Amino acid sequence: MGGQSVKLTSHELRLLSYLMHHKGKVISRTELTEHLYDQDFDRDSNTIEVFVGRLRKKLPEDCIQTVRGLGYQIAED
Repeated sequence: MGGQSVKLTSHELRLLSYLMHHKGKVISRTELTEHLYDQDFDRDSNTIEVFVGRLRKKLPEDCIQTVRGLGYQIAED
């Protein structure tokens, strides 16, 4: 960011990479959970929200947008 490195955990990187790969598309919490974890992971867990919150603190404001009731997206430029 601005020539500076941003330290991310492996899960943060995987989540951000997935959102960037699907830029402009709204990705549901369930889809993100399935991408990050095995199928038997507790889908009611709030880990995706935690990872998104951590990423938002490390990235520019409004980089990751919440689409209420649907999921998250990185908007097209």
